Amino acid sequence: MSSPYRFDRGHTDDLLSFLAASPSPYHAVANAAARLDKAGFRQVEETDEWDGGTGGRYVLRGGAIIAWYVPEGATPSTPYRIVGAHTDSPNLRVKPLPDTGAHGWRQIAVEVYGGPLLNTWLDRDLGLSGRLSLRDGGSRLVSVDRPLLRVPQLAIHLDRSVSTEGLKLDKQRHMTPIWGLGDPDEGDLIRFLAEESGLDAADVTGWDLMVHSVEPPAYLGRDRELVAGPRMDNLLSVHAGTAALAAVSARDGLPFIPVLAAFDHEENGSQSDTGADGPLLGNVLERSVFARGGAYEDRARAFAGTVCLSSDTGHAVHPNYAERHEPGHHPLPNAGPILKVNVNQRYATDGAGRAVFAAACERAEVPWQTFVSNNAMPCGTTIGPITAARHGIATVDIGAAILSMHSARELCGAEDPHLLATALASFLEG
Repeated sequence: MSSPYRFDRGHTDDLLSFLAASPSPYHAVANAAARLDKAGFRQVEETDEWDGGTGGRYVLRGGAIIAWYVPEGATPSTPYRIVGAHTDSPNLRVKPLPDTGAHGWRQIAVEVYGGPLLNTWLDRDLGLSGRLSLRDGGSRLVSVDRPLLRVPQLAIHLDRSVSTEGLKLDKQRHMTPIWGLGDPDEGDLIRFLAEESGLDAADVTGWDLMVHSVEPPAYLGRDRELVAGPRMDNLLSVHAGTAALAAVSARDGLPFIPVLAAFDHEENGSQSDTGADGPLLGNVLERSVFARGGAYEDRARAFAGTVCLSSDTGHAVHPNYAERHEPGHHPLPNAGPILKVNVNQRYATDGAGRAVFAAACERAEVPWQTFVSNNAMPCGTTIGPITAARHGIATVDIGAAILSMHSARELCGAEDPHLLATALASFLEG
């Protein structure tokens, strides 16, 4: 039976809006929550007692969101169908004492987060975003989405070897953005951001801030068949998973409980209270079982029947570096989502998982491809193996094929976002 959910280019249009409005993980989960609110979901607090009724719910914690929909007829042992993703992207993040500078320049002290392509942050107009923590225990999202910072590259006249020996960047000395002229002590970044947010600077007692490119995402190419934009790794999957969950929640008779689990901190190992290696997902799923009157036996049965699709971007074949790819596996943009395989468990996919993914794509009438790394190249990893090992849940690694992964601006096919969302909806509906 074919899936009734068919996303189209309008989904990709909405992805561009989602990327532009989500410069930080905190903004990404707020925007995902807003879309789920429109679909009838409601937020529940972890500190409250949960009820076991039907309907959609979600939990927000920092830069992570776990959302699920309990259909009519669900029992305490009903298995889950989970779409996993992550909200963070490699970038430059503001240090605890942000105001610095030298030789008459005001600068912002930053720390490198994850594994960004550092050169892509040079000579690019940058804004600032994240959250401000307040004295009363609350927080406020902040985004200065206009040219504010810049990491200037050294002129070629002062580095003649750059054309022959390549660009060499020291993370500490060369990546500090400028944002003006004058005494560094007069920069006062936090006071500036408080004023931008309509706050008294004295009420701001903590912050989690990062830089972002202010260039908006856009269609690219003669036929507008590509999309260039920031943070596709991995907001492309967060957006697709949100849309898929909202869509399937409108269907009657779901045999599984569909879930979206979008974690923070994947780019630096997932070991945090909002990361995939933390207890958040397991706690939410267990509490859902117990809220429906279940016991440990029901929890064990539910987890045993659960499958997770770990959706993260993967590598499209690069036309200028094709020798870096596995010769028999060359994923292309606009050819559908990719199944990611690594026998050393850098990806969690096995043959049984392949069958689940293939069946979902077949029902959705979505083409798909396979990715495996060149044996001579190291393979990246995802939340997939972590989820499988931590929760004992069958997990399959998939995603969309992109170029320029970990760049400040990445590239994907314009059809792939909606093909991925369609495949995810087919999977969630079972």
